[in-house]
Amino acid sequence: MSAPQAWTPATSVPEPQASRDHVVAGLKGTDEGGADLVQLLTPEGLRMADPRFDRFAADVDVPALQALYRDMVLVRRFDREANALQRQGQLGIWVPLLGQEAAQIGAGRAMAPQDMAFPSYREHGVAWARGIDPTELLGIFRGTDNGSWDPIATGFHLYTIVIGNQCLNATGYAMGQKFEGKVGDGPDAEATICFFGDGATSQGDVHEGFVWAAVYDAPVVFYCQNNQWAISEPTERQTRVPLYKRAQGYGFEGIRVDGNDVLACLAVTRWALEECRTGNGPVLIEAFTYRMDAHTTSDDPTRYRLADELELWKLKDPIERVRVNLVREHDVEQDFFDDVQAGSDELAARFRQFCTDMPPPAPDRMFSQVYAEPSPNVEAQREAFLAYHASFEGV
Repeated sequence: MSAPQAWTPATSVPEPQASRDHVVAGLKGTDEGGADLVQLLTPEGLRMADPRFDRFAADVDVPALQALYRDMVLVRRFDREANALQRQGQLGIWVPLLGQEAAQIGAGRAMAPQDMAFPSYREHGVAWARGIDPTELLGIFRGTDNGSWDPIATGFHLYTIVIGNQCLNATGYAMGQKFEGKVGDGPDAEATICFFGDGATSQGDVHEGFVWAAVYDAPVVFYCQNNQWAISEPTERQTRVPLYKRAQGYGFEGIRVDGNDVLACLAVTRWALEECRTGNGPVLIEAFTYRMDAHTTSDDPTRYRLADELELWKLKDPIERVRVNLVREHDVEQDFFDDVQAGSDELAARFRQFCTDMPPPAPDRMFSQVYAEPSPNVEAQREAFLAYHASFEGV
């Protein structure tokens, strides 16, 4: 085991050699022959057998695989549209998911209707899988609301901006599921899944969630999307061991899956949720993927990683491997792909129109949801602000 690297400020730019080493380590980690990696669909589109997880993908016939492909294409399309809208001043910020479509769609489609998801701020694909229209995400990034969907009705909590905090919320919710007798062998048994990135594993909230989940056998799947970069810090600067192996220290199972393989993500997450629903949780999944865009639209990834790293990971594109599989192994014709492309263009146009047509919030909007009940202090601040705002009328 190599000695830990010396600490450097977060604003520093890694040396080229360090970045090259990171590329090599990442590619080795997603090698189809890697002993630790669950993979059902190779980057070349070949279906691989896995005795442990094949049964969890046995129902994925050609129409189902086409549906997963459609999901990923549509999610990528509105993600790219949101990125463009931010650059044009229509959104204050956007958090891209480019490259992580398989990790999110696979996990999202693995959930049962009664399950609950706790996202961070990048889980647009999981939101899509839970039936949330992409337009409902816009208010958060345009600054008009905190999320407009119903978490209970959708089984998808509102976005969490504080890094790692959702792990505490998810663990508490899962403990409640157990205390209320919603864990067992029945068809209505429930589980919780919590999404976070590799950077969040350095936060105390995540580890506290692990501890409580382990002690109470909470039915929660901790789903870490390891996209290799915690903003500008690569994974190897945060941990000496693969992230999924951290689960051993808390006494529950951890597993690493190819996060660019939607079929493997679906199967492994189905398995993990089943483990939790039947009382064998918690489980940690490390979805080994790659962030192909900036951390957010305020980030410049060219300052800390090399262009050849991105080019190498493009060869492992999660959408392309499904397309190749559909064509080579199932003789799916071009008409299907053209139809998906047309649908994605229609979604992008609707998404853009909705964004540009959003009315600005009222001036007192910031005071309306501070407390559940009226507060004299907030009301006084609101009146003072509105008076100040009105003083500019006619100027």
